[in-house]
Amino acid sequence: MMINSNQIVSMTEANQNFSKVVRRCEDCGCVVIFKNNKPKFVLLDIDAMKITLPQSDENLDRAAKKEIDRAKWL
Repeated sequence: MMINSNQIVSMTEANQNFSKVVRRCEDCGCVVIFKNNKPKFVLLDIDAMKITLPQSDENLDRAAKKEIDRAKWL
């Protein structure tokens, strides 16, 4: 997984400065939140990812997995 250093924030920073992390996510499209020096969470800007949300939860799960696979986050 390729991560730009501008996209990395610690769990502490995310907890203390969430609005700053959200602005960074808006600028970069996503932010990777590290916990114990390992990538743990990804905050995605839906507009940047151009996801069209389906109607049902099952379709939403399928679309989310497809988008994650496409972006090679996992």
